[in-house]
Amino acid sequence: MIRAFALVSLLAVSACDQASQAADQLARQSAKSAVTETLATRFPAVPKQAITPFTDCVIDNSSAREITEFAKAAVIGVTDATATQVRTVLGRAETQQCIFRAGLDALTA
Repeated sequence: MIRAFALVSLLAVSACDQASQAADQLARQSAKSAVTETLATRFPAVPKQAITPFTDCVIDNSSAREITEFAKAAVIGVTDATATQVRTVLGRAETQQCIFRAGLDALTA
């Protein structure tokens, strides 16, 4: 009986983990579209060929709350608040290092 309970518990946790990962992936995809739009329309200094690597760096260095806000912007539209949030993430040292590495690859490819 205890083994059966443990097995059911393990399966339930596994299913919850998979659902959580799927939700995270969906939010990140939505967030990417908002960040891409923000970079393309509100950051003219970002070269067109570097928008995708810049977007990836912003997403990779955003908190869960920021990802949620970006995902909301994908639904309701990019605003000045979205641009401010992107600028905040772009200002982080980790994001700048990522952009430096990824941006150079995008510009030389």
